[in-house]
Amino acid sequence: MKKYFLLIICSFFLLTQVKAGGPWPQKKGKGYIKISEWWLIYKQHYTSSGKIDPNISSGIFNTAIYAEYGFTDRLTGVIYAPLLSRNYINNQRSSTTNEIINKGDAVNAFGDIDLSIKYGLTKPGSKIPISATLTFGIPSGKKSAGEQGRLQTGDGEFNQMLQIDAGSGFKLGKKINSYVSGYIGFNHRTQEFSEEFRFGLEYGLGFLDNKLWLAAKLNGIESFKNGATAADNNSTSIFANNSEFISYTLETSYYITKKWGISASYASAFRGEIIAAAPSYSVGVFFDFSK
Repeated sequence: MKKYFLLIICSFFLLTQVKAGGPWPQKKGKGYIKISEWWLIYKQHYTSSGKIDPNISSGIFNTAIYAEYGFTDRLTGVIYAPLLSRNYINNQRSSTTNEIINKGDAVNAFGDIDLSIKYGLTKPGSKIPISATLTFGIPSGKKSAGEQGRLQTGDGEFNQMLQIDAGSGFKLGKKINSYVSGYIGFNHRTQEFSEEFRFGLEYGLGFLDNKLWLAAKLNGIESFKNGATAADNNSTSIFANNSEFISYTLETSYYITKKWGISASYASAFRGEIIAAAPSYSVGVFFDFSK
């Protein structure tokens, strides 16, 4: 195994949804629920110096639920829960004899839960809404699993992240609704993991009387690299320490009825350190009762 293996930040990609998230709290009694499948299959990764190296063919699949609910017009509760996380490593075979050098492994288990509270710093209806979100990362996944203990569905640490979002909605012409939003955040991690600075931008367009939404996103994580760098925090876990990336996501969401809809997304990294060098995909079904 490489000294530095892979980081897959499942909650980061799954928490940024079309028509959910951003600086807009839900109205009182309103909300949004989504069940999605996210997956990533990779044969190479970015090293700590940003170069790309090969690794044993591996993958992860997450079946997760994401929900928002408005307790008041300015206070919204958010939950992200991976109900089933499957992580696997294929057999490593000799290129000359085809014999198994390292046996593959797999685990199916619950993942780490994210619980968040979002508060609108500006009044509902503001032209430029601003909100603050406090997220608690609950270590509900498995820190060490599989026959050799090499696999994880959680990082085993309790983190707290404070995030500030701002944005605005506007029209392009007479029929196309549009929005733009951005955020910055600080993620405090425990168990000798490094703190992180997070940031992102999002632009969305609504077509067909808001039945079809298209969004483009830019997300990034920069590590303060102030945690432990020992091999046991990097080599046996898909949730590696001191990881960084800048990625883009393309997402579409379509309302089949007024409240029910489907979505799909594609995400990949422009650059990275200690992350998988492969795109991720997601499909989901949502119920939007925010209207």
